[in-house]
Amino acid sequence: MSTPVKDSRLAARIGGIALSGTMKTAIEADRLKRSGADVVDLGAGEPDFSTPAHIIAAAEAALHAGFTKYTPNPGILELREAICLRYRLDHGVEYQPDEIIVTAGGKQALFHAAMALFGPGDEVITHAPGWPTIAAQVTLAGATPVCVNTPTAVASTLEPSALLDAMSPRTRGIVIISPGNPTGALLADADAVRLAAEAARRGIWVVLDLCYDRLIYDGTPHSLVRIFSEAMRDRLVLCGSASKTYAMTGWRCGWMAAPADVVRAVNALQSHQTSNVNSIAQKATVAALTGPQDCVARMRTEYQQRRDALMGWLSEEPRLRVARPAGAFYLFPDVGALLSAQGCRSSAEFAERLLQQEHVVVTPGEAFAARGHVRLSYATSLDRLHEGATRLVRFARSLSRA
Repeated sequence: MSTPVKDSRLAARIGGIALSGTMKTAIEADRLKRSGADVVDLGAGEPDFSTPAHIIAAAEAALHAGFTKYTPNPGILELREAICLRYRLDHGVEYQPDEIIVTAGGKQALFHAAMALFGPGDEVITHAPGWPTIAAQVTLAGATPVCVNTPTAVASTLEPSALLDAMSPRTRGIVIISPGNPTGALLADADAVRLAAEAARRGIWVVLDLCYDRLIYDGTPHSLVRIFSEAMRDRLVLCGSASKTYAMTGWRCGWMAAPADVVRAVNALQSHQTSNVNSIAQKATVAALTGPQDCVARMRTEYQQRRDALMGWLSEEPRLRVARPAGAFYLFPDVGALLSAQGCRSSAEFAERLLQQEHVVVTPGEAFAARGHVRLSYATSLDRLHEGATRLVRFARSLSRA
């Protein structure tokens, strides 16, 4: 991760955070592309698919109908009802519109949760390797992030024992991303039951980031919403987004589902921050949630094919140790066997040299508190994935000759 901002002219809270390592990678990739280099970008954390046509049509209809004014701060009722519908159809869980607030992407929903629930003196547990934004948001809320190393998180399962062991009298909440970024690991249903029961017993908030929950492969069960709802609905916050599921990253439309009193507090916060989400994006998201879902199935099938192909190509270099992810669209190979005092001394240096030598963008594991790994996104075409894998294997083999 990049260095935190230190400047006496700025508020002290800014000194505890830094530019996200994932954003830093995107900036460097853009610079190289503008210079004319043939860059294979495996750093992108967003779908390469176009937003489905019926969603775009709904946005166009909203524009032509003049739906361009402010909306209610928590989002239009039609969208909040659509979000409730998806939770009912997909998870068998009932929510009411007053338990939903529409946000500018899932990231804002997570930030709202941190600001509304956590504060000075609180500890908030999350898992590493993990998305750096979670710890940064907890820090900005004045609480203390406790990033617990879960070794099996680099495989297909997020093992909860370390999370349970980290609980203390100061623990106020747990934030779980499943499927995870950067690993694609899932919290298994049996483990979710165990974790939910203990969180309920202790009166701890659980925040579930479900950004990738429609991108799960091989028919793997994933019943977190139902399991946690049954155990502790009064202390559960669900953060969702249209971004990954419907290839709508630029539309910036997400949501929070939570107890009505939490949503009221977040609504007050949002009223002084961004106010309502873009009106056109809201109408488009209604179409996404209530319209045909075969577009999601098609994208999921393509991602699984890409995952399997990329793993096959990388297996040509056995020192690139890759666990099979159960969800999302990332591989998180262990490159530790390729690091040395004479060559690449860290995964950050590995990523930098790969970029300069082979023009392949990956995100170093340091961005996710996981030195010795790099994140590869397979949200790009099979042709570009094959080219990127070929260059990456060539680069890895060059290190043995250095």
